[in-house]
Amino acid sequence: MNPARALPACAALLLAACASSDGLVTRSTPADPARLEAARSFASVAVAAAAWPSERWWRSLGDPQLDKLIDEALASSPTLRLAQARLERARALAAAAGAPLGPQLSAEFDASRQRITSNGIYPRPIAGSWLWQNQALLDFSYDFDFWGRNAAAWQSALGEAKAAEADAQAARLVLSSAVALAYVQLAHAYDQRDVAHEQLALRERQLDLVRTRLGAGLDSQLEVRQSETTLPEIRQRIAQLDESEALARHQIAALLGRGPDRGLALARPALRPAAGLELPSRLPADLLGRRPDIAASRWRVEAAARGAASARAEFYPNVDLVAFVGLQAITWGHLLEYGSRVLGAGPALSLPIFDGGRLRGNLGAKSAEYDAAAEQYNQALADALREVADQVAAWRSVERQSAEVEAGLATAASARDLAQARFRAGLTGRLPVLTAEAQVAAQRGLAADLRARRLEAAIGLARALGGGYSGRS
Repeated sequence: MNPARALPACAALLLAACASSDGLVTRSTPADPARLEAARSFASVAVAAAAWPSERWWRSLGDPQLDKLIDEALASSPTLRLAQARLERARALAAAAGAPLGPQLSAEFDASRQRITSNGIYPRPIAGSWLWQNQALLDFSYDFDFWGRNAAAWQSALGEAKAAEADAQAARLVLSSAVALAYVQLAHAYDQRDVAHEQLALRERQLDLVRTRLGAGLDSQLEVRQSETTLPEIRQRIAQLDESEALARHQIAALLGRGPDRGLALARPALRPAAGLELPSRLPADLLGRRPDIAASRWRVEAAARGAASARAEFYPNVDLVAFVGLQAITWGHLLEYGSRVLGAGPALSLPIFDGGRLRGNLGAKSAEYDAAAEQYNQALADALREVADQVAAWRSVERQSAEVEAGLATAASARDLAQARFRAGLTGRLPVLTAEAQVAAQRGLAADLRARRLEAAIGLARALGGGYSGRS
């Protein structure tokens, strides 16, 4: 065959045999937050243009001790130090991924003692003798990155670093809200124990009264036993509340990264009642930039997209410029002589042809990673809206229940006042008064439950709305 015709034929055969990325595409698409329907779920809720939580949202609860606890947790928690370590790792990997974008220069020195073969290219007296073979080189290389493989890999690593930054902010939000919720549980245990002690005192007074009436022949042992049966139940309730207080103290101490004794130093909480419910006017459109976990998911989608682009670029030819300069000599005495200099430069071209499916497998994996990241983002966005809707529903329920409890408390207080008036007028005995006071205490217990639930809903809403996150690291 004519060589002039054989060369193009061989080139065409090589190109035809090159690895192909045909058919390897991504299938998922990130959702648009503005297209998620939520208007009906958030209807009749007050909205304001600046209603997003502040960065230190817990200060709205009005308890300086809680402020100090959250500051301590943010400064000393192992969970946050772990998130920071992951962030530093991601930043270091991004710096390493950006290195191939610039020229590479390295120094090399080699000194070896070897016997020169007697049957090689060297004549005697070099042949058959032991000599030092030395070289000192500077190696230079530069990848032109025509197809953007290195740039895409760097951008993918930068996206992972941005995701790690958002993850660190998400960890701060989770930690601060966990401390606040445990603090609310501590306050709730105190409030309910006050009610339980009040109920116990009333039941003990009622029992004393029934025993007095028994001695006067006005009651029987049945009434005494009935009064006695309520006391163990209330004492058990007090023991449960003591346990709840201890567990809340332990949990707060652990969230601070401290031992359980740290929780023993806490004074009784003094939380301010939760304010009214407000939602931002651009919900859910702005939720992407306000929730650190969603921002992290979005950055991972971008990182996966760039990773797939880098994997696709590996199917194309790669062109490098390589060069070296230095000294070489077979004896120490001649190494620094002018004649020992060596240098060279030239391009290096590589093209994948047969790789056993390695490149296709890598691109397929990167495409699947993008699809997974996109679907995780979509689910995270849907979950975020659900969390906001859950807190709104909880708040509405608490408001309705609070109205009923307030009405019940007012009725019970009125009945107690009437019973006391009748007792002072000599129209009834002490027992109806104690019964009415017990009903008031029961309503106070319900009110304490709802105060805690209202605070929990306020904390949950602050977390669901991003806790003041605005994209800053």
